[in-house]
Amino acid sequence: MKRMPGIAWIIPVLLSLITFGQVSAESGITENEIILGQSAALTGPAAELGKGVSRGAKAYFDWINQKGGVNGRKIRLISFDDGYEPERAEANTRRLIERDGVFALFGYVGTPTSNASLPLVNQEKIPFIGAYTGADSLRNPFNKYIFNVRAGYKDEAVHVVNSLIQMGLKSVNVFYQNDSYGNAGLKAIQLAAVGKDVQINALATVQRNSVDVAKAIDELIVKRPAQAVFMVSSYKSCAAFIAAARAKNFIGPFYNVSFVGTEALIDELHKDTSGVMVTQVMPSPYNPTLPITIEYKKVLAAAGMTKVDYMSLEGFIAAKVMVEGLKRSGRGVTRERLISVMETLSDYDLGGFRIKFSNSNHNGSQYVDFTILDKDGHIHS
Repeated sequence: MKRMPGIAWIIPVLLSLITFGQVSAESGITENEIILGQSAALTGPAAELGKGVSRGAKAYFDWINQKGGVNGRKIRLISFDDGYEPERAEANTRRLIERDGVFALFGYVGTPTSNASLPLVNQEKIPFIGAYTGADSLRNPFNKYIFNVRAGYKDEAVHVVNSLIQMGLKSVNVFYQNDSYGNAGLKAIQLAAVGKDVQINALATVQRNSVDVAKAIDELIVKRPAQAVFMVSSYKSCAAFIAAARAKNFIGPFYNVSFVGTEALIDELHKDTSGVMVTQVMPSPYNPTLPITIEYKKVLAAAGMTKVDYMSLEGFIAAKVMVEGLKRSGRGVTRERLISVMETLSDYDLGGFRIKFSNSNHNGSQYVDFTILDKDGHIHS
């Protein structure tokens, strides 16, 4: 009997397609890899923030990969530089999704850059995990695709107002970046001060990626000084403002939110940091007894890294949460399954730092602590 031509090769091709579909049906998931995408400032005036977060995350991902990866797959993090500019972040996000086909977005750095990427996150229904920002725009209204590992600026502002009250300080000026990050911090301190015996005396801005603080100094230090200054900007502009204010003999405390990048701020100020305070949303990376920081230092050392700081610890912790979600999602992980599994991390103890997600709350932590910098640049809790 004569056989139908071509049938012999069709069956194995179909089988191969079925097999390929089983392991590659979800974007960014292959037989051997899970591909994540990140946009962060790796150059420019905010570069230390992006490099720090990326450094800590990659150290942990490499550590996991050396142990066989997650459910037989290794994690690959593709990181693009956005220079802390929202337009570049949006372009990077589109590239990561459309060209690189990443499974999830991870470890973005900054409010304006994260906000610029959110329309694509919602459109593509892609998980957006562990952004280095406390902005309310990533917390309210609830967004099923966003998982925040750190506390919000509202939590930090409440601590600042409480500290002002405890110190007997009744007036504060606000120096803030003229964008969505600065506005988020301004709104947070305004809300925190409602009904409290603390008056917001004057406001002044600085442009993103600029250190031109002359007008802000004139407004907040010369014309309308207050007892303290609350700062919502990145480390270079905050350092420029602090140095200029000290030159005008301002002696009050400076309160910075965590995004400033504590160690980067110290480096910019050349250790002349007396009276500078920073709210922290991560445990101290210098704690010698906390299990999470012991593990963090061990992983950094294995990667040949010696620099310890708050920024890389946050990247490390965010990566650890990401890996836990992937592990629990199993070999058949999909974006929707990852989201559902992350919501079951209702009391995940990373070793002295807890994450609590649910199906109605993706803000994993409200942890806030204060650090005070002395004149030699040492950090005191």
